[in-house]
Amino acid sequence: MKQRDSVSPRLVSSFALLCLLVLTGCESLPRPGTPAPRRGDEIVVAGQLFHTGTPVVLWLDPGGYDAYRVERRFSAFDESSWETSKVVVKDLSSPNRYGLRKAGLTDDEIERVRGGGWDLPLLQEKVDQFVVHFDVAGTSRQCFKVLHDLRCLSVHFMLDLDGTIYQTLDLKERAWHATTSNTRSVGIEIANVGAYDSPDAGPLKEWYQPDSSGRARIVVPERYGATGIRTTGFVGRPARPEPVKGSVQGRELHQYDLTPQQYEALAKLTAALCKVFPKLKCDFPRDAAGKLVPGKLSDEDLERYQGVLGHYHIQSNKVDPGPAFQWETLIEGAREWMSRGAPVTQEKPAERMMRSRP
Repeated sequence: MKQRDSVSPRLVSSFALLCLLVLTGCESLPRPGTPAPRRGDEIVVAGQLFHTGTPVVLWLDPGGYDAYRVERRFSAFDESSWETSKVVVKDLSSPNRYGLRKAGLTDDEIERVRGGGWDLPLLQEKVDQFVVHFDVAGTSRQCFKVLHDLRCLSVHFMLDLDGTIYQTLDLKERAWHATTSNTRSVGIEIANVGAYDSPDAGPLKEWYQPDSSGRARIVVPERYGATGIRTTGFVGRPARPEPVKGSVQGRELHQYDLTPQQYEALAKLTAALCKVFPKLKCDFPRDAAGKLVPGKLSDEDLERYQGVLGHYHIQSNKVDPGPAFQWETLIEGAREWMSRGAPVTQEKPAERMMRSRP
């Protein structure tokens, strides 16, 4: 009888190795020293990169704003140290302008994360609010100067007039921007000079001036020096040409709207955050009729609230983001961006490896 051919064990091993290489080839490590370029739209959450679909400048990037630094960013370099700063600026009470999100953590969790070791699932469990501010400073450059150099405060994001988003801290950090909501929130300061009792208020007249055709344009006063706006030749215009009148905290206020570029970028960032943080609902505080709540939430409602909200929903002495802020525009835009399957998912290490390969 004819003997059946046997398969060589060596051949089997070689075939198995080949299959393994085919299946895991995309996961192989790149050569040491190979750069892993970013696309320029990523935010950092617990050390991981997530896409937003809009330009983001990190504190790690040239021209970024680094809230981890203890020295003043805009003072003379030889006068910027903490030892000098704490004497010269009375409101600087701590070398660090941020802290640990420790509320709700066990002693073991605090010990684990206090050195920076947050894992994403734990952070996703703790963050459920996104707080929107106007900065009153007018530009992100001036905003960072006020927060970091003068007031011992911080915020995770700043949104400039041209729609550029700056991230100053990893979202694992507890930024100092919204008192009781700091532990559970992410915050953003939007470049806008704010809301006032009169449409003829000095800041509104100074910052919003008519061009030759009579259209309002944003003019950064010369005394501020360099604007820091990244888009060359950018001319900012409010989304609506006239000051908007509305009620916040029971006060009648006047404010120029954000720029269209700011609304677009903010919608994309909001979509990304709502994707990354499952507890963060893509909506704003509404009353029983479904309308915007134009003032502070009760302590009980604020404790229960999960979603996007304004600074004035948290503190009764605040009016930002103001009466001109278009909440429906923001939320509709963010929901549309989420439904498109836009690039707000985490970039996997294997994808970074593939893009970095020659």
